[in-house]
Amino acid sequence: MAKVTAELSMSLDGFVAHLDDSVDHLFNWYFDGEIEVQTANPGLVFHTSKASARHIREGFDNCGCLISGRRLFDYTNGWGGRHPVGVPVVVITHGPVPDNWIAEHPDAPFTFITDGIENAIKAAKDIAGNKNVAVAGPNVIQQCLNLGLIDEICINLIPVLIGEGIPFFGNLAKLPLKLDGPRIIEGDGVTHLYYTVKKD
Repeated sequence: MAKVTAELSMSLDGFVAHLDDSVDHLFNWYFDGEIEVQTANPGLVFHTSKASARHIREGFDNCGCLISGRRLFDYTNGWGGRHPVGVPVVVITHGPVPDNWIAEHPDAPFTFITDGIENAIKAAKDIAGNKNVAVAGPNVIQQCLNLGLIDEICINLIPVLIGEGIPFFGNLAKLPLKLDGPRIIEGDGVTHLYYTVKKD
C-alpha cells in the first residue's frame, strides 16, 4: 500500500541543517562512497556505499510524488524545474503562485497548492497513484505529523554533533508520538533508520 513518507538527514543531536540552511556535514554521505547513483538531474550524481545506494534507489523507485514547502522551493529555485528524484512536485504556498518561475519552466511537473497541507497531500496522492508520497522539509513534515498524515519516517542518522540548527522534530503538537521499528540499513558515515508511525 502506498505511504506518505518523511526522510531527512539528521545529526546525532537532532538537527537537519545549520541555522543558515547549510547541510555540509549532514550530506557528506551522498558523496563519500564508491557506488555511483544517478539522479534525474544530469549534473547531480551521488557516490555512496553499497548499502546507501540500495537505500536511495529503493526510495527513488517507490516515490510517485514529492511535497515541498515554499521555503524549500525558493531556496533551491525549484530544483531548476526537475527534482533529483525525477517525480512531480506539489508545492504548498501561502503566498502568490510564482508565475514568473512557471513561465520560465513550462514543462516542469510542479503543482502549487494554496489551500492547505491536507489538500496538498490529497493532490500528491492522486498524482502518485500506487506509489509513495514523500514529504520534504522539516516544517512541512512537522505539520503533517501534527495532522496524523505521515505513515513512515526515515532518519539518515549522521554521527556528528552540530550543537544548534534546524530541528527535525521541533513544534510537534501531539506528543508522545509512538513509532514502530526501526528497520536499519547501515551505510558508511550514515545509518538509515525506518520507523512506522503508529496510528490511534
